[in-house]
Parts: sequence; structure tokens; C-alpha cells
Amino acid sequence: MSRSSPPADRPDDSTARAPHPVLSRYYTRADERPSFVLDLFDGAAGYYDRLCGVMSFGSGQWYRGWVLRRAGLRPGMTLLDVATGTGLVARAAAEIVHDPRAVVGIDPSGGMLREARKALAGPLVQGRIEALPFRDAVFDFVSIGYALRHAADLGVAFAECLRVLKPGGRLVVLEISRPPSRVMQSAIRFYLTRALPFVMRTAHARLLMQYYWETIDTCVPPETIVDMLQRSGFVHVSRKAWAGLQSEYLAEKRI
Repeated sequence: MSRSSPPADRPDDSTARAPHPVLSRYYTRADERPSFVLDLFDGAAGYYDRLCGVMSFGSGQWYRGWVLRRAGLRPGMTLLDVATGTGLVARAAAEIVHDPRAVVGIDPSGGMLREARKALAGPLVQGRIEALPFRDAVFDFVSIGYALRHAADLGVAFAECLRVLKPGGRLVVLEISRPPSRVMQSAIRFYLTRALPFVMRTAHARLLMQYYWETIDTCVPPETIVDMLQRSGFVHVSRKAWAGLQSEYLAEKRI
């Protein structure tokens, strides 16, 4: 699948926005973020599946499949899993469509893709959401699982997702949102930055989860993400929230 030329109606300034500000504790300029995130997830690849299992109390894979089914994914459809990591969303999708070749995973991290290959038989591609190396209108679904906070620009990211979707195709985004109450924020921060690193017992996990929390804490609010999806050209945009923490965004490409 080769990439088409960028469309003339790429996002203008009204749809250009980073998901969170520069986090100077980790990098000093926005253009340094991609390399920092790449190194961070390359280093996490070997233990990432275990971390996700502990983080979700073992319910993560069931939940991913449940969301995809509710969004309308069915056998015979094709799905692109953006920022696939070790392929957790892609694995859930492959079980639903009954054809591993119909699920494509893309991620900038070579380490994550090597781990993903251990469990996925479908195509895996190294690349970024801001420049998806696929033709226009080739996928029925695009999924982004807990990785939107790591995009460089929401407008560009959503425009690329829209471009590769077929007319009527759907985008599903799973994300962790900042909890609404201070008590809940403190509890989640403690769980992510103290409890999980203690269980994993690695210094790298401590760094990963600290960064994970800070991107949640400083991320643009869900209302902004919904607005950006609409400005990027998606229709029927909606968000479901669970306990004010777990967000599911669903959007469609106009027929």
C-alpha cells in the first residue's frame, strides 16, 4: 500500500494542536518529543504486555474487543491499528474479523513491533500517525489505543486517519482522560506512578508511568478532542466516558 499525495485540504491553523504542552522534564522542544517517546517505548517493549495486564487488572483485552464490536467491527472488514505497540488492539480486532491479514498495525517503535510480531500474523509497518504510508480510502476501521496523547499534532493525525478510511468508515479512539475530581486524580496518580512501578520493579517502568501520568494530566480535555475530530471532517462524532476516566471516541467518514 503506497501513500497518496497529501490532499490539498490539509489542516490549517484552526485544526493544528498538540495534545499536550512541552513537558520540559523530559524534553525541551516540541520537535524533541518524537525521539523521546520512541526511546521510551523501545525500552518498554519487553514488559509492556505484562504492564498493561496489571494496569487493567486483567480486563484489558476483553474491553478492547468489546469496544470494537460495539463500534461495528465485523468479519470481512479491514482495520488499521495506529500506534499498535505490541498489538493489543490489533489482536482483539483479528479475533473479530477472523482474518489476520485484514488487520494492519503501524507503530514508530521497532522494539514494539518486534514484540507485536510474536502474537500477530498480519502486516506490521513502521511509521507515524502524522504520515500514514497507505493509499486513500482503503480501511473500514482505524483504531488508536491509548496513544493519541503521543501524537505531534491532533489536526494532522485526524486528517491522516480520515484520508485512509473508506467513505462511511469509522475511527475508534481509546484514551485515558484526566479524572474530574482531585481525589480521583490523586488516586490514579498514585496507582500509575507508585504502585505499578513497584509491581514491575524496573526503573524504566517508573519513568514510563510518570510520563504516562503527566501526559494524561496535561492533555487537552475531551471536549477539545471531539471538536478537533469535527473540524478535521469527521461526522457523527461521539464520546463515551466511564467513571470520568476511560474515554471512547467514535467518529465516521462522510459517505
